[in-house]
Amino acid sequence: MGRRIDLSGAEIRGGDHGDGGPPIFLPRQTAASPLLALDIGGTLIKLVYTASCGGEAELRFAKFERRRLDDCFKFIQAEGLLGCNGTTLGSSKENIALKATGGGSYKFGDDFREKLGVSLDKLDEMDSVVSGANFLLQNVPGAAFTHMNGKRNSIDISPDNLFPYLLVNIGSGVSILKVTGNRSFERVTRTHIGGGTMFGLGKLLTGCKSYDEFLQLSQKGDNFVLDLIVKDICGELVCQKQGLSTSTLASSFGKVITSMKKLTDYRPEDIASTLLSAFTYNIAQISFLVASLLGLRRVFFGGSYIRGHKSTMENISYALDFWSQSQMQAAFLQHEGYLGAIGALMSYGDSIDENLTLEESHEKNNYESAAPTDAAAADEHNDSNIFPYLLVNIGSGVSMIEVIGKGKFERIIGSHLGGGTILGLARLLTGCSSYEEFLGLSQRGNNLAVDLTVGDIYGENGYPKIGLPASTTAASFGKVNSSKLSDYKAEDLAAALLNSFTYNIGQIAYFVANLSGLKRIFFRGAYVCGHEKTMDKISRSLKYWSKGEVQTTFLCHEGFLGTLGAFWSYENMGIDGLESHEVIREVLLGAPYTGNFPALPLTQEQDIEENTTVEAEVERLRNENTVLKSELERLRRENAELKAKSV
Repeated sequence: MGRRIDLSGAEIRGGDHGDGGPPIFLPRQTAASPLLALDIGGTLIKLVYTASCGGEAELRFAKFERRRLDDCFKFIQAEGLLGCNGTTLGSSKENIALKATGGGSYKFGDDFREKLGVSLDKLDEMDSVVSGANFLLQNVPGAAFTHMNGKRNSIDISPDNLFPYLLVNIGSGVSILKVTGNRSFERVTRTHIGGGTMFGLGKLLTGCKSYDEFLQLSQKGDNFVLDLIVKDICGELVCQKQGLSTSTLASSFGKVITSMKKLTDYRPEDIASTLLSAFTYNIAQISFLVASLLGLRRVFFGGSYIRGHKSTMENISYALDFWSQSQMQAAFLQHEGYLGAIGALMSYGDSIDENLTLEESHEKNNYESAAPTDAAAADEHNDSNIFPYLLVNIGSGVSMIEVIGKGKFERIIGSHLGGGTILGLARLLTGCSSYEEFLGLSQRGNNLAVDLTVGDIYGENGYPKIGLPASTTAASFGKVNSSKLSDYKAEDLAAALLNSFTYNIGQIAYFVANLSGLKRIFFRGAYVCGHEKTMDKISRSLKYWSKGEVQTTFLCHEGFLGTLGAFWSYENMGIDGLESHEVIREVLLGAPYTGNFPALPLTQEQDIEENTTVEAEVERLRNENTVLKSELERLRRENAELKAKSV
């Protein structure tokens, strides 16, 4: 047993203390020898420690990049933090055990012993994060706040009405937890598209050296330069007639695929802004889907990649409000990047068996399995039992439609991270000129050359408590250390791109199907069908997230032989009535983005220009329809011949 911290009366005092945020005053804590706790993650080392200020105690915060471990050691020595008497095995410094959490506490324990002469009392990461969040929400007034429409407002939360809530922790990857009480939580799911992905791609595409520099660049950029929005496809007049917002985001980086520009032709600021909006919207969308599945309305966002950054919080808040139709509100935490370290510090004074370790803790783990089962036992399809199902159309963006009967369908949701995003980023990163060339590169590449794995964070044993082996991807592009694109093989970058976005599409499709009670998912679209590698990745993703309970079929064209050998047609699937203009409308509604530009009345010249655009689009669709009818007739003849031979 060691010294326990007295948290009563805690409050945040004005003023900042470096980049760690303002200190937390502890009026009833004795200003004795300091206590120190660490959270050693995949990218950063976060420190929380007690210090004396005018004879009073306060919590202070500091952080270091993990690759600068020696700087962290020097700081600990300079601040006299080794005088800690929290957990000791004797009176000498060599017997001091510092509280530590995060995968790096397992990987770098020997370094602390060698350089500082101390051992690390290792605590489970998720348990520490939850303890840290609960401490702030229950003990520190003003620790939680909202940030929307440029306004930051504190939230008053009664400890009696706190639980349950959803905690979305954005680190190198993203962990999503359902918190039901003190030390009571369920790890619901995760996504490997997180802060490490933004920063990794940011380094490669903008040359930034730090995440703070990346955020500064994004503040000065315009994502409309690279993002494909509805207005770019339909024109303003069609948007007005169809009731669509002109600035609705259709495909992140989608404008790149039709441009002749190279990476050097784009401003780093615009690229940074596009990356930030793409991935913060995606995190918010997954958070919305998970909260909806669990019936939760309160969602807190934490993690070291938020950094109190206004645009990050604004994007997340807007997206969550959009998808939930204002039924959910994003809330943020002061010191959001230090939740794990705060939780570890709170454990001083606990007995040994109260501290949950990597191997000992057993919280529930929903919606995820490291060893999904095979879906071969799924029921056989026929015309009578095909409905309802989820139709996922992967174009530049992704549209998801529930089909409940012939000619009866309803769009549920979409995603702005689709084929246009993959190819747009691929062109910037690899210089490829077509999707086929990109897929060829990905076949020869190794995504683990740039993806951060669980083993990179925790060591060779992985994270056994929740069944994550060392080879599991923790953060796509999270291993990127160099800002020189030439330091990486185009093949490896292509493999990482394909892996990250196909798994993301599969995860979102699974959550949408689960939310709607659907067990069948059909995929179609130019960016998936006919491409074996893409279909294989999506199939694996669906098997992983659904534990083999959802069946995946790909519709490359009418008459495509599905995974179970069933003969499908658009007619017996109930979607032959999807008119061309309606398909376009459905695919466009990918993700929210209203921007700050109000719609202006059309001038006569603009009206003529838009009508010309519409006429050209109609003519193009007519030509495509003629080609499709010809192909349909050919397939029908082949089908008739096959049936005749089988008699």
